[in-house]
Amino acid sequence: MNLVDIRKKIDSLDEQILQLLNARAECVHEVGEFKKAEGLEIYAPEREEQVYRSLTERNARIGGRLPESAVRAVYREIMSASLALEKDLRIAYLGPEATFTHQAARSKFGASVKYTPQPGIGDVFEAVTRGQADYGVVPVENSWEGAVNHTLDMFIDSDAQVCAQVLLRIEHHLLARCAKEQIRTVYSHPQAFAQTRNWLRANLPGVECVEVSSTTRAAECAAREDGAAAIAGLLAGELHGLDVLESGIQDSAENTTRFLVIGLRPSPATGTDRTSLLFSVSHEPGALYRALEPFYLKKINIGKIESRPSRRKAWEYCFFLDVEGHVTEPHLQDVLAELGRRCTQVKILGTFPVTSVAQTD
Repeated sequence: MNLVDIRKKIDSLDEQILQLLNARAECVHEVGEFKKAEGLEIYAPEREEQVYRSLTERNARIGGRLPESAVRAVYREIMSASLALEKDLRIAYLGPEATFTHQAARSKFGASVKYTPQPGIGDVFEAVTRGQADYGVVPVENSWEGAVNHTLDMFIDSDAQVCAQVLLRIEHHLLARCAKEQIRTVYSHPQAFAQTRNWLRANLPGVECVEVSSTTRAAECAAREDGAAAIAGLLAGELHGLDVLESGIQDSAENTTRFLVIGLRPSPATGTDRTSLLFSVSHEPGALYRALEPFYLKKINIGKIESRPSRRKAWEYCFFLDVEGHVTEPHLQDVLAELGRRCTQVKILGTFPVTSVAQTD
């Protein structure tokens, strides 16, 4: 078979793919009409994760040439386009444009929905609770630098619930319009500086490091100032026309940030879920031990625990937990009931499907 014949075969396959995509869109439309009639959410994170897992298994079974990441990327956009057909879906995220939170939002919802950058984490929560956005995306912790306390604090009084998560592998790049030897100033977000501290010390000793509000803002500063560079993601560099001088300069190769998707309705069970909650205990010896004991007795794994001031009384604290299981599962229901008897406050923050790590765009 020559090149012309191969290309004709590709054209024929593309036509079949288009026909199948439109047939799929018709089925999705029928699902959307049913959901509207029943008052259900158009976006279903539990169904999305089930589709991804099923596709991955099928691809492996048929010996597909495409890797799992490529299959997920293709279907992310297919599902994004389907969502856009059914509803003008609005996603609020911690902005500005081209930040890692923006990239995380795009990795979850694709390119076909509408994104609205917000100036602060509190603004994302407010946009969701006021109905100005269907969902919000906020950072909650980094594998290198720990928790994002402002996000945790917002859950104390907000009605927003966690309905999905995004684990994004973070890659920082040195971006500029000048040569590396001409750099006098580097701009970036404090978190990015913390995650590239060793690289900067070894490769740009003596260069002034200036903290700004976001990596996108850093790229903007580098684009307009002679002898300036930014530490940011590729999307921010492309937005401001910067060259990549050094790639992957983060100190940890496993540098990953976890983002939460917040909404107003809980996510149904998928079989591999986690539940987020917070609780407060009285200020007395053994109170925290008594609160955690039921999880041990029921053999429920605690994947994360953080403490924050309760914001209600001085020197009282809330404890944030991520535990394995869906909030509707009987063994977890039993633990939560016992937790309510042992704590001064218990609040379920949401349940979400466990997901794999996504690469930066």
